[in-house]
Amino acid sequence: MRRTDEKPRKPRSRAQKGPSAGEVPQEAPGKPVAPREPGSSQTHPAVIAFLRELDHPLKQEIEAIRRIILAVSPEIREEIKWNAPSYRTTEHFATFNLRTKDRVRLILHMGAKVKGTATKGVEIEDPAGLLEWLAKDRCLVTFGDEEEIQQKRAALETILRAWIRLM
Repeated sequence: MRRTDEKPRKPRSRAQKGPSAGEVPQEAPGKPVAPREPGSSQTHPAVIAFLRELDHPLKQEIEAIRRIILAVSPEIREEIKWNAPSYRTTEHFATFNLRTKDRVRLILHMGAKVKGTATKGVEIEDPAGLLEWLAKDRCLVTFGDEEEIQQKRAALETILRAWIRLM
């Protein structure tokens, strides 16, 4: 074996053009965030397939709420968790509850692991009265139809942004 004073070469990595699959292009500061289209880095093929196959009388309303959630922040990602579309930034914060057929229910939570918020609680302003508290760190938002979703859209967006800041 021959010994040298040369440093070993590092393998060359291939240069990537554009963001990798997990990265999100950054929006300009102060510029409103446009809703992402299906197939963007926020959406997930499993959720797209799940919703395509979903047999629910309020499927349009579920899709409308999904679009609202994804438009709140470019950092939001979706996937299937707990057998329903679920949304996360660093951790999951919102999951659809699709068991009822006459209402669309969205559970807001602080992820899968128990945190200090489970005993301390979460404080969120809710002037529109959308939140039904299920625990100190978990609540339910319920919508009946597309009209109600559009009427309460701004309130839902405000609540989602506040919830994400607490994560």
